[in-house]
Amino acid sequence: MTERLSDRRIIRTKRMIRDALTELMEKKGFEAITVRDLTETADINRGTFYLHYRDKYDLLEQCEDEIINGIKQLTHNFNPKDALTFDGQQEPFPFIVYLFEYLHENASFMKVVLGPNGDAAFQVKLKELIKGTFFQKIITSLKQEEMLVPVDFLIAYVSSAHLGVIQHWLESGMEKSPQEMALILSRITLLGPRQVTGLNGK
Repeated sequence: MTERLSDRRIIRTKRMIRDALTELMEKKGFEAITVRDLTETADINRGTFYLHYRDKYDLLEQCEDEIINGIKQLTHNFNPKDALTFDGQQEPFPFIVYLFEYLHENASFMKVVLGPNGDAAFQVKLKELIKGTFFQKIITSLKQEEMLVPVDFLIAYVSSAHLGVIQHWLESGMEKSPQEMALILSRITLLGPRQVTGLNGK
């Protein structure tokens, strides 16, 4: 019981520090933040901060890794064959629903870290994750000799498009629900820009 309470306190403290980091990054950008800013905003002492993090850079890295690992957990049950047989017109692809629900749960941090005052390196990490754990699995299930464009350009295009849609959703206040966003992204990805604009066949 004592160990469980201790774990809860650690989780709560880390969340308070991450919330402080998020608030301060939104206000003045990461580089301008000091450890003193973080401890005052989170209402903790410096000793508590250094009990969990070496410095602000370690804090940011751990927060980003937590997000990345959370997304990786979602991909464990992803089957590329399901994506290849999914038409995406009337209902969203389940994996994408789970992804947007996870992003929604971590929206405050995601909005800041992917925004103008965020971390450009995190965008690269996220894009590489999208490439490696999602589209790479789909592409390897296809006959590349039958593709109309080089596979590396296709992966680069789709992963950048996904990240752009996620950023726009976060920046625009997340008016669409995770389910609605998953359907939008499913349609764009699986049907293509031409078909979703209604120009197909014209």
